Amino acid sequence: MFAFSEARLGLPHASIRATVLVETLPAAFQMHELLWELRERSAGLNCGRWDYMFSYIKRLRAHPDRVLPDRDTLTMDRGFLRPYAELLVQTCHRRGAHALGGMAAFIPVKGNPARNAAALEKVRADKLREVQQGYDGTWVAHPALVPVAQAVFDAHMPGPHQLGVTRADVQVTREQLLRVPAGPHALAGLRHNVRVCLLYLEGWLRGVGCQPMDDLMEDAATAEISRAQTWQQLHHGVSLEGLGVLTPDALRRVVDEVLAAQAEAAGDPRLTTTRFHAAAALFTRLSLAPTLEEFLTVPAYRAVLAQE
Repeated sequence: MFAFSEARLGLPHASIRATVLVETLPAAFQMHELLWELRERSAGLNCGRWDYMFSYIKRLRAHPDRVLPDRDTLTMDRGFLRPYAELLVQTCHRRGAHALGGMAAFIPVKGNPARNAAALEKVRADKLREVQQGYDGTWVAHPALVPVAQAVFDAHMPGPHQLGVTRADVQVTREQLLRVPAGPHALAGLRHNVRVCLLYLEGWLRGVGCQPMDDLMEDAATAEISRAQTWQQLHHGVSLEGLGVLTPDALRRVVDEVLAAQAEAAGDPRLTTTRFHAAAALFTRLSLAPTLEEFLTVPAYRAVLAQE
């Protein structure tokens, strides 16, 4: 496609370059191959975050020993995520390509200076980790966070890149790329997953592709983590702190509780002006299905077309 476009437009060879977003588990095992296929057309690799976590759950869904802890404990310095992030830097710099860090999902908080300061501090800490790992750049979920991220990189990366940081100290094994971080499996984590999915799907059914929620930007990837994690816990009979073994009936009760809380918050006891009931039905059906749907957005998009 790139070669055809260059020829058609009369552009010099390799004028068009691409950065590959490594956001699936299989891609982490093939980063050298990705760079080789693009070769002189490669601008580097980008460290995926939320989609990468979703891919980890999806690809290892049949393995009960690979059930991940609650989503809010899955930070980039734990379990399989740290070796993956460091391997990406090492791979890129070995091949003379740039390594880009993952997206900071926090968003500015209006009308609450304390919460806004806390969100910005989390972004700073995340970007400091990246620049110290050797990344050459990064990205964020909101334009207002660009100065925050840029200030960290300007302070710790005086040059235009860090290609000289070879990360020869990194020795990543297969098992490290598959390592499950320790952490809780709790009822609060399940409730959070259900709430994320219901809020996201309700917006999706109205034609909105992302939702600000609890100072984070929730998108298809974060909803996929929550949905896949719920399916994983249910189908492997995971015992949750504060609940016990997650069963279909227990999941339905939690969905009803989340719907009731949303109705109270909206001042609409029957949720007549929203699509929350349709979102809850879709989420429940996908969670109870015998096999994990490859992508949440496929049946969700069918629902949008049916409405239209």
